[in-house]
Amino acid sequence: MATKDAQDAQDAQDDAPVDTRDALEVLESEAKEWDKDAEIDRILKAFRLDAYAVLGLKPGVPESDIKAAYRKKSLLIHPDKTKNPLAPEAFDRLKKAQTELMDEKHRLTLDEAIADARMLLIREHKWTVDSPELKTDDFSRKWADKTKFVLIENEQRRRRQVKGQMQEEGREQRRQDEEVEQRRRKRQHEEDWEATRDQRISSWRQFQKGGKVAAGGDEAGGPERKKKKKLKPIG
Repeated sequence: MATKDAQDAQDAQDDAPVDTRDALEVLESEAKEWDKDAEIDRILKAFRLDAYAVLGLKPGVPESDIKAAYRKKSLLIHPDKTKNPLAPEAFDRLKKAQTELMDEKHRLTLDEAIADARMLLIREHKWTVDSPELKTDDFSRKWADKTKFVLIENEQRRRRQVKGQMQEEGREQRRQDEEVEQRRRKRQHEEDWEATRDQRISSWRQFQKGGKVAAGGDEAGGPERKKKKKLKPIG
């Protein structure tokens, strides 16, 4: 039925006057641009830590759905195919979300966070996994909000860990730099000590020579000692 209606519309368009066809083409072009703008706006408003939300997918979908959704949306909002100035940013977010979901480790971490959010919500309201409330739209909205909360906490924890690791690496680097500097100073001291070796030996010999002169008197070329005259007894 849908195919027949589309064909009838096409036939009507072919039979329409030239100016009418131009008007229809303009309307169709404007509709496509509206679709592009709407998708760009949706992507930019989506919670960026949730790659599923950016791609407009439900958690747990197969990999084939991820590829198909990305292909369709990337063609729709590609910066080369729309004049929307926000298209590049939206396209980058879409690409990043697709990359994250295609990464098995990242996707597993995201799935675990979404599952944690669901269990937290169930515990807070003292529901069970079979409670009818879990099948309502209200639960879906609360689940989405709780997922944001969990993902934000996880991201903050990750950043603290990265910061702590960087600080620890910085301390370790400073310790290594200090050890290198100490070794450099020690090596320089030893080189300076060796460079003055001849001078120190010469100074020591001069000192030793001066000591012998002082002890040896005239033997060392010093002044002669005056001999005391013996006093003759009177009478």
